[in-house]
Amino acid sequence: MEGMEDRRPAQLSGGQQQRVAVARAIVSQPKLVLADEPTANLDSKSMEKLMSHFRDLNRVHKVTFLIATHDQRVLAWADRRIDMEDGRVIRDELQ
Repeated sequence: MEGMEDRRPAQLSGGQQQRVAVARAIVSQPKLVLADEPTANLDSKSMEKLMSHFRDLNRVHKVTFLIATHDQRVLAWADRRIDMEDGRVIRDELQ
């Protein structure tokens, strides 16, 4: 996001705002990140980069990601999948 330092949030695209939110979430090196639709405003290439980065953080720094998503592409990156419907768990499986 080089060259965007002086822009206000409203001046950024949805994908750029999403990347800033992710960066803010992981900069403090948490053990758990709760991510609500982290790929919602990203194109396929950006989604792949983000999920690859999440996987690296998980493997190297043991960061756990709890991701709420409707994006079926994200499932390929998950080690565990928990599906909910009407507030109830309807599936819980290791990938």
